Amino acid sequence: MTGNRARPHRLLLVGGLFLLAPLVGEYLFGNIAITELPFVLVLASLYGGGAVLIREVARRTGRGWPTMLLLALAYGLFEEGPVDQMLWNPHYGGIKDFGLSYAGTYVEWLGTSVQLLQDVVSLHTVWSICVPIALVEAFDRGRPRPWLGRTGLIIVASVFVLGSLFLAVAQIDADGFVASAAQYAGTSAVILTLVVAVFVVDRRPLPRLDATAPSPWLVGAFSFVAAGLVVARQYLPESVSAWLVATGWFVLVAFAGALVLRWSRSRGWGGQHRLALAGGALLTYAWLGFQQARYLDVSRTTALIGNAVFGIGAVGLLILAARRQRSEGAQPVADQPDVTPPGRDAGSPSPPAL
Repeated sequence: MTGNRARPHRLLLVGGLFLLAPLVGEYLFGNIAITELPFVLVLASLYGGGAVLIREVARRTGRGWPTMLLLALAYGLFEEGPVDQMLWNPHYGGIKDFGLSYAGTYVEWLGTSVQLLQDVVSLHTVWSICVPIALVEAFDRGRPRPWLGRTGLIIVASVFVLGSLFLAVAQIDADGFVASAAQYAGTSAVILTLVVAVFVVDRRPLPRLDATAPSPWLVGAFSFVAAGLVVARQYLPESVSAWLVATGWFVLVAFAGALVLRWSRSRGWGGQHRLALAGGALLTYAWLGFQQARYLDVSRTTALIGNAVFGIGAVGLLILAARRQRSEGAQPVADQPDVTPPGRDAGSPSPPAL
């Protein structure tokens, strides 16, 4: 494929990721009703802009998923901290008892709850950023590579900044809550540390293990179960200690992370496995959305119709992505992008227009 023919395809991938991030992060999750679908364009400036920037930074600097995970974590803290202040607002979204639902693990010096931080880290790192990126990358051809040139990056970054400012002001206007300067400063310091850590992490790939990667079906099943355990806290009896549940979250994340790291260093690990990880998490949100329907400010029928539409769409997208991965062949593709000179897009004879 020539560079000129590749550009429209890459722009479609950018547009797909830009819209998919809020669709997965909010609508599939069941947090916003289908009647508010036009609002996705506003949310895309934050969710989609963040996902595209994270993906482009990682691929243009020769890095892969460890970088995207760190930046996704920083994004989650940015969205729920400086942008909408959910980390600190005890009546977030006009919910009178919002803070009380997390009071069991509130830490005074943090100014927030450990379980709330865990929810922010889980939901945004995994579902708002990493799952959409993995799904859209499954439709790319060959090795991971940048999709945008400098002009495109500037446009997306500008949309992200302006969208973040707009949503931050709208949230303050809606809730009338403004966090303290210390809360802003502390969270901003953590976000900056995560961003700096990206460029400190060694870019050299870890050595391969003398082992064979499991079947993508097994990887997907593990992802589905692990993701289900992450979101299952709300279904536990109130008699269960909040700190015990919070500790269990740390254990689960550590175990899952270590296992996936080991699998990713094994022979045969490739795009189908990464898609399976994303697919298991995606399907978790699909069933969770139906549970969330009772909280939406629309009729139960309307909420369930929306859940069905977004759920079927998610399953259909996952099937298409899996077929695309199989059509690319059985050979695993390393999770290392093509490193191109600054200002030039991979595979293009000249810098792309966008």
